[in-house]
Amino acid sequence: MAASWSLSGALKSMFARDTIDADTWNDLEDAMISADFGPDITESVIDELRASVAKFRTDDPADLKRMLRETLEERLARLDPTLTLSARPAVVLVVGVNGVGKTTTIGKFTKFLVGHGRSVVVGAADTFRAAAVEQLATWAERGGASIVRPQQQGQDPASVAFQTVERAQRDGIDIAIIDTAGRLQTKSGLMDELGKIRRVVEKQTEIAEVLLVLDATTGQNGVAQAEAFIQHAGVTGLVITKLDGSAKGGFVLAVQERTGIPIKLVGQGEGINDLTGFTPHVYVQGLIG
Repeated sequence: MAASWSLSGALKSMFARDTIDADTWNDLEDAMISADFGPDITESVIDELRASVAKFRTDDPADLKRMLRETLEERLARLDPTLTLSARPAVVLVVGVNGVGKTTTIGKFTKFLVGHGRSVVVGAADTFRAAAVEQLATWAERGGASIVRPQQQGQDPASVAFQTVERAQRDGIDIAIIDTAGRLQTKSGLMDELGKIRRVVEKQTEIAEVLLVLDATTGQNGVAQAEAFIQHAGVTGLVITKLDGSAKGGFVLAVQERTGIPIKLVGQGEGINDLTGFTPHVYVQGLIG
């Protein structure tokens, strides 16, 4: 089954060979393309590795594996993955197209924060989909957060955001997470809505983070879909969901380099505890083996 392919599996046999030869480079290129690094990053990483192999005059695949790990780590670490949540309340807007797992991500992020001793309130500012509000409430409550719901369907999303921040300020809640709509049909309307939410909230307090949720399984196509958010929403960090295998593991570096926005959280499974902070060293270790 194709789904069982992984980069670490593909590299394992390659690095177990006796020497680095032409096949090694071809196989490495194929594996990186399959893992969704994209042709540009694949080419530049391989050029860098060829130079290192020549410089250190090695033909040992174990050296190449270490160099690959170091190169990927160094590139991933160019941007700071630290979440900025020191303000009180720290307001986090969560944006992204429908279907990427935004609601579940908020539930998992809530659980992650509560697990680190933070109190959380979630605002359901995607007010036009009643089912979305209910789903968010379920996940928020599972994560240990209180929720601010719209008083009626289609309520102005900015007013829900306002009420959420107001609740956090009034009750001394550490972090306010605001869910936003992800409809793609009318980008300009959607961006206007996000702009209004930002303006309303910024009159109350600064916005700590704007997190864009991307689905790893959609790969580069998902980045193209989210381009409007990247251009207009003031995104400060990326959340990559559905990184269950390392089949699309290269997407993480590709998306960070393409957007210039740091990855701050990664989701690697379906459970509520499966969202973690992004640590390049740990990630690359899992990817390369």
